Formats: sequence, structure tokens, C-alpha cells
Amino acid sequence: MILLKSIPKIDKFVSNKAFEDYSKTLITSISKDVIQKLRKDILNENIDSFNEEELIKEVKNEYKNITSSSLKKVINATGVIIHTNLGRSLIDKDAFDRVKAIATSYNNLEYDLKDGKRGERYAHISKVVKKLLGCEDVLIVNNNASAVFLILNTFAKNMEVVVSRGELVEIGGSFRIPDVMNSSGAILKEIGTTNKTHEEDYLNAINENTSILMKVHKSNYTIEGFSKEVEFKKIIEIANENELIDYYDMGSGHIVDLPYGLQDKEPSVLDYMKYNPSLLSFSGDKLLGSVQAGIIVGKKKYIDELKKNQLLRMLRVDKLTLALLEDSMKSLLLNQKENIPTMKMLFKSQNELKQKAQELKQMIDKYCDCTILETKTVIGGGTTPNKKIPSIAISINLNNYKPNKIEKLFRNKNIIGRIEDEKFLLDLRTIQDDELNTIKLKIEEIINE
Repeated sequence: MILLKSIPKIDKFVSNKAFEDYSKTLITSISKDVIQKLRKDILNENIDSFNEEELIKEVKNEYKNITSSSLKKVINATGVIIHTNLGRSLIDKDAFDRVKAIATSYNNLEYDLKDGKRGERYAHISKVVKKLLGCEDVLIVNNNASAVFLILNTFAKNMEVVVSRGELVEIGGSFRIPDVMNSSGAILKEIGTTNKTHEEDYLNAINENTSILMKVHKSNYTIEGFSKEVEFKKIIEIANENELIDYYDMGSGHIVDLPYGLQDKEPSVLDYMKYNPSLLSFSGDKLLGSVQAGIIVGKKKYIDELKKNQLLRMLRVDKLTLALLEDSMKSLLLNQKENIPTMKMLFKSQNELKQKAQELKQMIDKYCDCTILETKTVIGGGTTPNKKIPSIAISINLNNYKPNKIEKLFRNKNIIGRIEDEKFLLDLRTIQDDELNTIKLKIEEIINE
């Protein structure tokens, strides 16, 4: 009971000079929680003493924990360019500065400056995308999953959507095509087998309740060996002959031809637009190398119908997304790949990576045992599944620590590498030029701790 009586009163406790530079409202809220816990610990006989200085320190630590940003900058040294866990594609710094001027002022998001009346937010990006892709129209939603849902809900509610069984994918976060279809109101019509689907399977599945012939990109996996799938070009032909909608969920669409022979495996949006498809959708923050968005392109009559769906208001994007995406699309239209960080990293040659590795090695050689080696990595984000690209890495050895311990030491400094063949690696493909000195300073900190 004596210990309970010594618990400080809230109003007196929060008036302590130690808190004079803090938000009193937040300090009071945290203090109530800390003192409540203290009271319970005393009653449960978990503690037999305490002092006010310890309580003050505990409150301050919790204050710092709450007010510190949870999202932090990290150095991606994994070599995975489109790393979903690390924020996917990077935004170009100059592009961000250009967009900042728009975001920090009023703008004509939904205002037609020429006619002086309400405008449409999608008009700002449509002219660039239509010129770039040769499509009739475009619609932007908040991600490609939204694009899939909106299309199915608009055109196939209570109607059948024909999809190859080998394309009924599940990607990150348990996003499953069959479940999305069910939620949208569409009826799934599976055709073919896991490894083989033929043209006749599409033809035989068509009936009076069929609305869409859908193709889905096989993200994160491939079917090898005794397999067959129907090309989207042929699906478009079958859909046209039967007055149906053809739709390709590309997952990660790209505009620029991919290096390392990947283009043969992953045709671009431009390749498919030659066939005048009804609808295509793809992500903005994957191989396109821009901000998170779902990009829907195709025939104007279908885009117009999508815009009438009341769900669009829940899925629409804001001024920042539109401005950043427009900037990226302009860079692609002008063939300025160097303005797209994802493209810049993807197209880095082995010689360029070796030069960067040698520069980093010279900076950190005196702190640790490091070796430059050739390796391979993946693009990431579910793109080009099972296809690796060459890269250059530096293996790090500190005090003969095991790779897992080295990985943790670097991770604690917000440097994310990878372990390969019992070595901890820093892959130069995803390390930015202005991050080399930061890595050196962080290694110094690790050594001196």
C-alpha cells in the first residue's frame, strides 16, 4: 500500500520540467498509460520499487516511439529492382521536385482553364498516354488490382468471364483472381488444364452469358515443359468474331523493350496495342517505373463505361499520382529512360556496375574483408518470372561473423542486402550512386560499436 500511495498524481507528474518542450496533450495520454501499468504491476507484485526518473524516461521513450516516422529510408542492396517490400519503383528526384510545385499550390485538377468550367482529372494524362501507346483512351485507378475489379464489375457482373486454368494466379497478399472475380460479381468460367489451353477451349466455352475473354499474366511463376497457352492476339480475334470483350491483365506492363533477351518472354504494352485490344491493364510502379497506379487502356467506348461505374470514385487517384505518372509517361514518350530510375538500374551494364563496385570497395576496404564478384538477380515485382539478369556484388566479411549476423548488423543500419552461397552480399545494381558514402559511414559505425 505504501508503494501505491507513492505513485505520482498525473497533473503533477506531467508538469515536470523534463516535459516542458513536449506536447502536453500527448505527454498526458502516455503518462496515464505508464502510471496505469505501474499500478497494475504493484498490485500484481511484479515490482517492489520504482522512481520518478525511470517513469519520466519511459514516457519520453514512448513519446519518441510514437512521434518518430515509421516509414524510413533504406538502402536496397538486394539487387531486386522492383522490391515490393521496399517500396517498388523509385520516383525520380527531379520529377518529384516538379510535382511538388503542383502539390503545394492550388491546381486545375478538375478545372478546364480554357473553358472556365469543371474538367475531368483524367484528361491531364490522357493526351500523353494516347500518343505514347496509340490507344483510344485511358483511365487511371489506384492500383492494378482495382483495375481488374472495376473492369469485371462493369462488364461481367452476373456474367461469365473465360480464363485459362493455368492463369488463375495468386500474387502477394493473397490476391487471387478467382476471389476477385467472385467479389466483383463476375462468374468464372475455367477452361483448359493447368499446363495446356487451346483455342478450341475458348471457342467451346462461349455461350449467351459470356461477357469477357480474359488473359492473366503469370506473375512470380512459369509453366515449363509440356505446356501450351493461347496468345492474346488470337484471343482478341476470337472475341471480335463473337462480339465479346477481350481483356489482358498484364500485371506489370512495360513500354521500353527489355534487355538481356527478356523482351521475347515479356512483350510490351506497345506490342499488344498493335492488335487493337478492347482493354489492357497494368501497374504503374513496376516495370513502367513510376508511382503506384492501375493503368487501363483500350477502346474509348469501354473506358467511357468504366467511368460511369460508381465504384470509380472509391478507386480514383489523386493529384500527386496523376502528376507523377504524367511526368514518367512524358519521359517514356521522349525516350528519356535515364529519367526513370527503374529503367536506369535495369539497363546498367556489367562494366558500369563493376566500376561502382570498385569505387565502393576502395571506400570500405580498410574496415572489412570484401570481394567483388559476378552474380545474378531478378527484376522483382512478379515480372519476368524465373528469369535472372546479370549483376555485380560485393561480399562482406566482418570479424569472421556468420552471414546471418552480418546481415542483421547492416539491416540495423537500414542497409538491406542478401545472403547467397553462405556470403552476405551488397548488390550494386540497386545501390544508388549517392548511397556509396552512406554505406561507408554505416560500416564505420558497425565497426566502432
